[in-house]
Amino acid sequence: MGAPVLRWLGRVDYEPAWRAMQRLVDGRGPATADEIWFLEHPPVFTLGMNSRPEHLLATGDIPVVQVDRGGQVTYHGPGQLVVYPLLDLDRARLGVRALVEAIERAIVATVAEWGIEAAGRRDAPGVYVGPRKLASVGLRIRRGCSYHGLALNVAMDLEPFRRINPCGHAGLEMTQLSELGGPAELGPVAAALAPRLLAALGLAADAQSATSTWRQEVSSV
Repeated sequence: MGAPVLRWLGRVDYEPAWRAMQRLVDGRGPATADEIWFLEHPPVFTLGMNSRPEHLLATGDIPVVQVDRGGQVTYHGPGQLVVYPLLDLDRARLGVRALVEAIERAIVATVAEWGIEAAGRRDAPGVYVGPRKLASVGLRIRRGCSYHGLALNVAMDLEPFRRINPCGHAGLEMTQLSELGGPAELGPVAAALAPRLLAALGLAADAQSATSTWRQEVSSV
């Protein structure tokens, strides 16, 4: 099928993006192309299917949305790069664990470009710099296809994370690229992450054609 279609969606309200992902999965056929969406959301807390209400500490005026991904509670907001890989996992010959690890490897390889040493953790999905969490991963698999994805903190207000137990872990400290010597804009991060994500997913055969026009699209972000 070649490389996935890459889309830069800009800032999109959470629920419309979630429903659009569901519609794409429900309408897929054997010939439907994979897609990877790059975007950011206005402030929102999202609760995964395993979330417990006690992990919401003081949400204030930020909306809370119960969703159908795995994992616990997290926060999305402006300045965070969100990436949704909408993939036919059977066609890509990927299992769920392999998909999570591929996403983590792509993030680790990307941030290494700015001299940041990061790592995934088997016991708690995501990417960490020391004890602090840089990126979260939460997925849903339906009809053999993936949706939801990853959230990489770039240059955002981290205060709302203190209103929750991030990913169900009390006291977990978050960090972001702009505090670690990386970029403060989403465009360069998206452009650096896209080819590494395609490579980690084993979808790099047509990566150059998939990213060339798309890179121009995000260069002004």
